Amino acid sequence: MKSKTNYSISRRKFLKSSVSVVTGMSLLPSFYHCTSGPKLMTRSFGRLNREVTTFGLGGQASIQWTPGDVDPVAVILKAFDKGVNYFDTSNLYGPSQMNYGKAFRKLDLIPGQAGYNEVLRRSIFLTSKTHLRWAKGEKEMEGLNNWTNGEAGSHTINDLKRSLTQIYGDGKGSYPEGAYLDMVLIHSVTSPADVDAIYEGIDNTDPRAERIGALAALRDYRDGTNLTGLNPKEERLIKHIGFSGHYNAGVMMDLIRRDEYGIIDGMLVAINANDKLNFNMQHNVIPVAMAKNIGLIGMKVFADGAMYTKEAHWSGEPADVVRQVGSKEIPFQSLIGYSLTTPGISTVIIGIGQISDDPAQCQLSQNISASQIRIAGLSETDREEIEKVAGKIKEGKTNYFQKDEGGLTAVQNSLVKKEGENKIQLTWDTAYAGNYPIEKYEVWRNNEKLGVVMHKPQTSLAPFVYHDNIMGMDKFEYKVVTVDTKNNKAETETMVWS
Repeated sequence: MKSKTNYSISRRKFLKSSVSVVTGMSLLPSFYHCTSGPKLMTRSFGRLNREVTTFGLGGQASIQWTPGDVDPVAVILKAFDKGVNYFDTSNLYGPSQMNYGKAFRKLDLIPGQAGYNEVLRRSIFLTSKTHLRWAKGEKEMEGLNNWTNGEAGSHTINDLKRSLTQIYGDGKGSYPEGAYLDMVLIHSVTSPADVDAIYEGIDNTDPRAERIGALAALRDYRDGTNLTGLNPKEERLIKHIGFSGHYNAGVMMDLIRRDEYGIIDGMLVAINANDKLNFNMQHNVIPVAMAKNIGLIGMKVFADGAMYTKEAHWSGEPADVVRQVGSKEIPFQSLIGYSLTTPGISTVIIGIGQISDDPAQCQLSQNISASQIRIAGLSETDREEIEKVAGKIKEGKTNYFQKDEGGLTAVQNSLVKKEGENKIQLTWDTAYAGNYPIEKYEVWRNNEKLGVVMHKPQTSLAPFVYHDNIMGMDKFEYKVVTVDTKNNKAETETMVWS
């Protein structure tokens, strides 16, 4: 059994420990406001016209890999009692959805049953996930990250209905009329092949097609349509569609850019204090999602426990569940505060190892309290200090789930072409940011700077464009230079037009 040692019991003790661990920080005065009663801090959730609590209950930890002395249903019920309104689960999380089903029965959240509390159901935001990329067709494809839940022949809609039967129904296939999920996330988008599969059929949906991707089918079950032929009853079983990712920010950016119809409403993204030690999310995919007003959920706040006692590897059993509250190395309030002051993040989902009637030993109570932080609750200096401390944990190698290669890059897909009699057109796709946001792109010709194009998140497939007049010249050597806010630079190879 994991240690239940508590390292952050009171406001006074945390203040002392944070001063000793992170010199010069003053986290408590800026954000640590414990709530009294069930009313918790909320934030607007993208364009959905919904408010979500800054703490969301994760569907893993003891809800999935339950230690023998923990009641997972009690964890869920306690979160409800404390006023949490964002709840997370997945088809890949073993008994997690079934545990939610048991809790929902106790809370009268099953449509059609006596005492159904429709008002309470509308007050919460329930998200599940599918890892299946295809809604129709053969599932094998090179580079495809297409994990099943162990059920042969499963496709995306099988997962959707599996969620409904496990949470609301008999767990064997049936679910009551009126059951729904607030959002389904296409989970762990990792490769370009994932994105291709997910979008298959979205533009020209044909029920006769050999393959149909997850997005087109989920759209049918959101809108009550049957464009794919996969929703013959024209059911409306979900309200929103999103995706998740914790590995490759560039692939996630591509997925958002390809969404010409505004289907993607939510993104679950890995974000913690060691983010910048990898191909970071906060200066790459998060700004793109913000520019499209997508609701953002943070995960991996504690690096799946690797910030504490767990080794940096995927969890798979109860022994991997971290059950202590904080550590001597870094206050848990610092890590939660870092994620929730990352611009764009509305809520963070945190898995709970244990609850207790003693608030000092209760992970849920402690993590909820630490989540009561304003968006601007930490200064940039505070965040940098937290990064320094977090970077020493396991030598900074906590984010095993995140692509290692990072740093400022040159722009992608740069091209030069003749546009007219005396004009050249340069186009390119976004560069990737390192430790600092990208500020601008400089355009150079024959070692002379021609002009500047200011950076903005690239939200569609339309490239950045620069036009050059070329009268009286016969050879042109171009390059595009990426410049970040600290004047770091990365340039393309020379592009020649003659």
